[in-house]
Amino acid sequence: MGGFFGTISKSDCVTDLFYGTDYHSHLGTKRGGLAVVNDNVFTRAIHSLERSYFRTKFEPELPKFIGNSGIGVISDTESQPIVINSHLGKFAIVSVSKINNIDELTERSLKQTRHFSETGSGQTNPSELIAMLINEKDSFEEGIENVQNLIKGSCSMLLLTDQGIIAARDKLGRTPIVLGKKDGAMVACSESSSFLNLGYDVEYYVGPGEVVFLTADGYKQMRKPNDKMQVCSFLWVYYGYPSSYYEGINVEDVRYKCGAALARRDKEEVDFVSGVPDSGLAHAIGYSNEKQIPYKRAYVKYTPTWPRSFMPQNQDMRNLVAKMKLIPNKAFVEDKKFALLDDSIVRGTQLQDNVQDLVRMGAKEVHVRPAYPTLVFPCEFLNFSSSRSTLDLAGRKAIKEIEGKEDAHLDEYANPDSPKCAAMIEKIRAKMDVTSLQFQRLDDLVEAIGLPKEKLCTHCWDGSSYF
Repeated sequence: MGGFFGTISKSDCVTDLFYGTDYHSHLGTKRGGLAVVNDNVFTRAIHSLERSYFRTKFEPELPKFIGNSGIGVISDTESQPIVINSHLGKFAIVSVSKINNIDELTERSLKQTRHFSETGSGQTNPSELIAMLINEKDSFEEGIENVQNLIKGSCSMLLLTDQGIIAARDKLGRTPIVLGKKDGAMVACSESSSFLNLGYDVEYYVGPGEVVFLTADGYKQMRKPNDKMQVCSFLWVYYGYPSSYYEGINVEDVRYKCGAALARRDKEEVDFVSGVPDSGLAHAIGYSNEKQIPYKRAYVKYTPTWPRSFMPQNQDMRNLVAKMKLIPNKAFVEDKKFALLDDSIVRGTQLQDNVQDLVRMGAKEVHVRPAYPTLVFPCEFLNFSSSRSTLDLAGRKAIKEIEGKEDAHLDEYANPDSPKCAAMIEKIRAKMDVTSLQFQRLDDLVEAIGLPKEKLCTHCWDGSSYF
């Protein structure tokens, strides 16, 4: 996915920028970048995070960063920030985006005799393309509108100018932007959890399609928010840090409610409940509290040398990291029946390996309870499951086994009360070789979040969305 952090202050901003960006490291594993401006001179650095952490890479370079405003990013895709000199002036840009028509827009630009320079990965850099589309117009406001009108997918961005920071949320608000304030400074970022230790308070949640301009004294609206919103529901279930708020709704609290909803529908009698670290833990606590049974850690996470495994580009490395970072605790597992909660099942391979470890340690019964419904559609709006084929999804594999093709009767498979949905879940259960498998219902998830269904993006479950 990725996340960004931008701050502007009446004093030096570099410390806040460094730590604020680092507090977004749970959102990405590939690239990190910082840019600051001082008297219209931009200083930038970009490093790979695939074999190291943000702080390790950037801390030695901090002395060269001097300025009162800056932007930073943790990205799972391209190298950024990009620094641009154009008729609109000099600016730096970072984005969290998924541009499904990037090849079409690249060809459009090349036909206009433009060129791209940031192509180290062999593909068009999305942030450079976004900057190019902005520069087609006579103002930043018109340029950002141009971006949102032309791209298919989603795009939120921060622009750093010598006058201030522009924050623009994607037109349907699938990715969040929250503003924070403290005496003499403002911030715009993806995660409000980055505020707490830096002394910021939540000031404002930027609306879908809204554009705001930040100075050290405050912010002003450049474009009003759109009426429709479809914020990603998976933010609360998996992506978000526990202490973060989206649309004023706390991540950890939603996870407790998700676990409680699973518990209310669960008829199995178990000895205890456990969660897959880290994002499954809060769901398991919610389940435990609701069902009034013990919460125990059947798995513990070894954090000193094994980073998160969700996004490494090599599948073998993802599997290796996922296995090596989790250590089962035989004392709690042997001869026990328990519920194991995780945030979701995407491919199912990692959780399957985890469960078999527990069985080898003597677990009598393992009842798997994902806190998100079965994924039937690939994500079109975040870099989540869309970079992999549809048949990578456990749900689609099961559908193909049942129907002979992976795209038959998808509306029925997305209906939790249909026989076809039950058959799909049974196929996944048998493949994983677990005692039982019960997914979260979509209506329970919506209730746990607390927003109307039409304000949530649930495309990966039921295929519904505004494009």
